[in-house]
Amino acid sequence: MFVNFRRIRKCQCVQLMTTCLVLSVVMVCWEQLDNSVVSHVKSYSYRYLVNRFAYINKSLTIPREQARSFSNFRYLLDHPDKCAGKDVLLLLFVKTSPENIERRNAIRSTWGNETYIQNTLGVTVKVVFALGAPPTKKDEPSSSKRAVDFQEQLIQEDHLHSDLIQQDFLDSFHNLTLKLILQFHWMHSHCPHARFLMTADDDIFVHMPNLVSYLQDMSSRGVTDFWIGRVHRGAPPIRSKDSKYYVSFEMYQWMSYPDYTAGAGYVVSRDVADKIYQATLTLNASLYIDDVFMGICANAIGVSPQEHLYFSGEGKAPYHLCIYDQMMTSHGHVDDIYDLWKAATHPQVKQRTSGFIGRLYCTAVKMALLCKPYYFNTYPCKAAFL
Repeated sequence: MFVNFRRIRKCQCVQLMTTCLVLSVVMVCWEQLDNSVVSHVKSYSYRYLVNRFAYINKSLTIPREQARSFSNFRYLLDHPDKCAGKDVLLLLFVKTSPENIERRNAIRSTWGNETYIQNTLGVTVKVVFALGAPPTKKDEPSSSKRAVDFQEQLIQEDHLHSDLIQQDFLDSFHNLTLKLILQFHWMHSHCPHARFLMTADDDIFVHMPNLVSYLQDMSSRGVTDFWIGRVHRGAPPIRSKDSKYYVSFEMYQWMSYPDYTAGAGYVVSRDVADKIYQATLTLNASLYIDDVFMGICANAIGVSPQEHLYFSGEGKAPYHLCIYDQMMTSHGHVDDIYDLWKAATHPQVKQRTSGFIGRLYCTAVKMALLCKPYYFNTYPCKAAFL
């Protein structure tokens, strides 16, 4: 009896210690748990049960004079005649920073080469780069001189390529929404006849032959209210101050964002681009997460994003010819862009992926590549069956 009692006491001590350990872990991780799990539960509940995003439109609507402060910047570099007299299938804006000249040159030499697109694909695509002014530090006198030198380099670069669209707001992460507004306002003023507008990051890869073929098909159908990309539904604001995507309650008080597409790359039709332009004339653009602001504008005009399985989010697509056959965009490419362009547009891709055997082979390959949990935020598993 005495031995059994000691065993019972020992089990109780183990249980008590285990409980204390679990509670300690929960207390330490509670903030992270609340920011990730709980916030997503709240967000999805708001998105699918309440879904009164009309309140957002009302609260963010401001007088036109006030809204003009987000777009009334002087152009430092501009090419207003870029689209003049041309039947433009796609106006493609690449969001870039002043220092990323190597990325811009890589794009000009690969998927963003207008001459290649015109001669090989037979359509006019205008590729321009949107950027702000080089940053300076007030407490460093030499910083202003570096900014001036940097601007001189940009002027020389633009003299060679004639594709930089620059305004005099500070080029920074917190001004990405200003860069978004720049794109829609520039299209409205200088390229309103382009059938589609695409906005993309400068570390993205665009499979231009696939994209052009797809947009030509959409254009022949006369699509309207067209907005495609990698769609985020029911995404919650990030309230952790440690994140660069932190959004305060004062800036955005609701539990969920309207649906939006990942800012890495998405396409809208001409009519949607014009409606977004109109929305920016009356909305408060102080929210600096540009793809979310795009979702707010689209919600205000009654346009919803459409999922395209081969537009990636923040993830990089697997390297394989079966992926290249249907690839539209892939994110996170800098050093490998030349090799990827050569591999993805090689004639062998279409040869080996066509026919019954080729399609069967690629379905099996894509299931192996895409139906894995660690390929997060790239193409979903169901893309394997297209």
